[in-house]
Amino acid sequence: MKNSRNVLVTGANGFVGTRLLERLRASATLRAFGAVRSISSSDTERLFEVGDIDSRTDWSVALHNQNVVIHAAARVHIMKDTAADSLAAFREVNTAGTLNLARQAAAQGVSRFVFISSIKVNGEQTLQGATFKADDVPEPGDAYAVSKLEAEQGLWQISLETGMEIVVLRPPLVYGPGVKGNFASMVSLVSRGVPLPLGGVKNKRSLLALDNLVDLVTVCVEHPAAANQVFLVCDSEDLSTPELLRRVGVALDKPARLIWVPGGILRLGAFMLGRRAMAQRLMGSLQVDITKARELLGWEPPMSVDEAVLQCCRALRVC
Repeated sequence: MKNSRNVLVTGANGFVGTRLLERLRASATLRAFGAVRSISSSDTERLFEVGDIDSRTDWSVALHNQNVVIHAAARVHIMKDTAADSLAAFREVNTAGTLNLARQAAAQGVSRFVFISSIKVNGEQTLQGATFKADDVPEPGDAYAVSKLEAEQGLWQISLETGMEIVVLRPPLVYGPGVKGNFASMVSLVSRGVPLPLGGVKNKRSLLALDNLVDLVTVCVEHPAAANQVFLVCDSEDLSTPELLRRVGVALDKPARLIWVPGGILRLGAFMLGRRAMAQRLMGSLQVDITKARELLGWEPPMSVDEAVLQCCRALRVC
């Protein structure tokens, strides 16, 4: 392939990495490789087995002749974390593991390192009418977010020392084919016609379709203006929790059964059940401003919310 650039995707068999590798391998100008913890007998095409990601991982074979690294692998946010020291566990993978990879990448001549961070670096919620912006002062609220912020800070130092370009992306909740967790549970509840006491919630949240994230990552691989920038990323439309549930209902052709319950009662119930964090995600606002990506990169989310929700529901085999 003439004038092609080699791109290594870490976490290549994960939720984001799988889709990203598919997209990159369809490119006429990029030659994509994947790094995974372990390789199965049926999944060997242009993949490298690297084992666990931490401060000691040897990336030398996977990084050979690579031009760009997209670091999608991470220790993800865990609802019921059983680690004795949660912050230390996140730091070992998300901070030390990332910086170990970046140092080896720079030493092998990688020109650009694209890091998929998290909107949680900015904070947990936005006030009514406010949005998170790329250049806001970070306010991480938990161990996961702290580990991501520390990785970002270390990457800027490595860039300063080596000249390797850094691109940081901070996505909110990503949904799409293969999604698990709360989003999949929500779709299941609507599909089964379970009454949900969320009809009175008046929040606004930015979400991110998987294909929209993959599209921006792909742009950031080659766009000259992406170098040494932080970008926030989300869909083109923010929704309240009831609006999202109704969109899911439309995709399923099963109306969402929403019941109006006063917010104070919902919060009290969540507190008593030890589900305060879940209540915050369902009732609080978190809005993201993607003006910077629009202006610097000319990027617009290619997939609408309705298209993405329908695609997700079909993949979950509930419509």
